[in-house]
Amino acid sequence: MQLRDDLGQLTYCLNIHPTQTWEAVREALLGPVKQVKARVCPDRPFGVGLRVSAQALEELRAPDARAELKEILAREDYRVVTMNGFPFGPFHGVPVKQNVYQPDWRQRARLDYTCWLADLMSELAAAGDRLSLSTVPGTFQPLAEGAEAEMADNLLKAAAHCVELATRTGVSIAIALEPEPCCFLETVAETIAFFETHLFSDDAAARLGELTGMPPSEARLALPRHLGICYDVCHAAVEFENPASSIAALRQAGIPIHKLQLSAALRVPALDAAARQALAPFCERTYLHQVVATGAEGLVRYADLPEALADDARQDGEEWRVHFHVPIFVDRVPPFETTQPFLRDVLALHREQPISACLEVETYTWQVLPEALRSESVDAAVARELTWVRQQLD
Repeated sequence: MQLRDDLGQLTYCLNIHPTQTWEAVREALLGPVKQVKARVCPDRPFGVGLRVSAQALEELRAPDARAELKEILAREDYRVVTMNGFPFGPFHGVPVKQNVYQPDWRQRARLDYTCWLADLMSELAAAGDRLSLSTVPGTFQPLAEGAEAEMADNLLKAAAHCVELATRTGVSIAIALEPEPCCFLETVAETIAFFETHLFSDDAAARLGELTGMPPSEARLALPRHLGICYDVCHAAVEFENPASSIAALRQAGIPIHKLQLSAALRVPALDAAARQALAPFCERTYLHQVVATGAEGLVRYADLPEALADDARQDGEEWRVHFHVPIFVDRVPPFETTQPFLRDVLALHREQPISACLEVETYTWQVLPEALRSESVDAAVARELTWVRQQLD
């Protein structure tokens, strides 16, 4: 939905629903998405954050399916404002863990999938629209060594595809890399370094010019239009980033935040035996739940919560932040806190000086949350999240 003044579009990500097939996407649009719209903006257009898996994308190649999708969007008064191109395959009901990053930006399959998603977005949008397409942060960290140039070149090829789409359709699509704990792009500092060295450099502008036929001066201007980041607030909080300084650093480096993902994580203020025991229900089999702990040696990272709990070197009193998305309208998940204060700070910054044209709530863990946090329907909970965001911005 369009927010007041110039605060952008607010939506939520359909990756919270099991949208593995076109039929499942249809069911989400005609079921929970429709119910959320009825709760939060029944009389206005509702921006949607689509998630289309590789399987659903293949099914949408059929003209009848594509036509039906367009008809549903028009009839229900939906507007596609962003797309989540991060999960390629199944995202619910089966173990995802580190496989969620595959195929990664080292591989042609990731490039092709992203370009096909961009094609679909350009067909669903109107000339003049500016949309974001979030994607994996390069790859999972253990796989990244020596692959920086290869990943960058594939990203530049994707940007070249978006340049061609903008010229042909008038729809501008920005690919937004999403830094995440234990990934190739993890911190804001690492992200800035990669962009400056590989994506926004003179060599990158020359390469985009080579791919598109644009002179390097025009290619340099096109790069930030079609490449940038998705700033996931949960990820940044887990990494102990500072809200104001991290966003200021990205602005100073000229790296646009094409999508601001609104999410919150678990926060353990002081580890002890009771906290360890209470964390056990969050050790579930579907997703990675990276942990960043404040040890005597500085920040210590674990790829998943069970690894952190199994490490006898962790001392009582440490603060832990756990990449487990929790409802953004709660500041406590007893006995823990959440990183909602970090999110409040980011929204306050956005209220003062808009950070992104697209704000997307992304609590995709409803099906795996402990039972005590699942007392209402998903559509009711999502509507509460969107309402909470609007209250913060008002």
